[in-house]
Amino acid sequence: MTTDSWFLSDPVSPGQEQVVNRICARVAGPLIGPEVRVASLPLGGVQVWLESPRTRWRYYHRMARELRLAGWHTETGPDRLLLLGWSSVCLSHRARMLSAALTGRLAHFDKTAFLAVMTATRLRHAGFPVEELPAEVEVRCGDALCWPARLADLDGLERRSSLEPLRLRLAQVAGLEAKVARRCGEHLALASRVARMVAGGAVPATSRAAGPRAGLTERMVCVSVPNTALSAGTAL
Repeated sequence: MTTDSWFLSDPVSPGQEQVVNRICARVAGPLIGPEVRVASLPLGGVQVWLESPRTRWRYYHRMARELRLAGWHTETGPDRLLLLGWSSVCLSHRARMLSAALTGRLAHFDKTAFLAVMTATRLRHAGFPVEELPAEVEVRCGDALCWPARLADLDGLERRSSLEPLRLRLAQVAGLEAKVARRCGEHLALASRVARMVAGGAVPATSRAAGPRAGLTERMVCVSVPNTALSAGTAL
């Protein structure tokens, strides 16, 4: 078998069906997501299909792209999508994408702070409840980062392989995912802090020291919040 062997190389991992369903439902969206069906194949792997035939082919290709990014080999048929095991090629691609995220979007906290300012200001002007503003801004910034959802999709999945090259690749991916998860947490904490400032709430003095600075965007926050809150925002 080659280092990219997948079919019959390993049994279905515990929780794999639930994880695949979660990924495919997220990719399909809230309208089509409930129609996603997942079942194990007799000789290993899982199959995915949609109950409705509406634009089925397009959704299968979207799902396959996201499943390959998770590290699985997939094949797309006319009526269903087949997931046939871990692929060293796909796992290598995931490792590259995780590394690129760390040096790319996740390295720029000002972008997250700017997005948080714009989102919080727009929601506030639309009458969104002030007490719910930080949580909503955090969710929207998380969606923009993409990786929080991707990492959450794999929650509870035991990733293993009987092939040594795949085990090493899975370990490499797990290490990079841990770094990405920590960086995403820093971004989301920053987004929540900025949203509280825009909402007019005071931010604990220790929160700035614990997380990254927003730089120029923090000064944008100061001109976005009400005058009555400027003393609380600038004193930090």
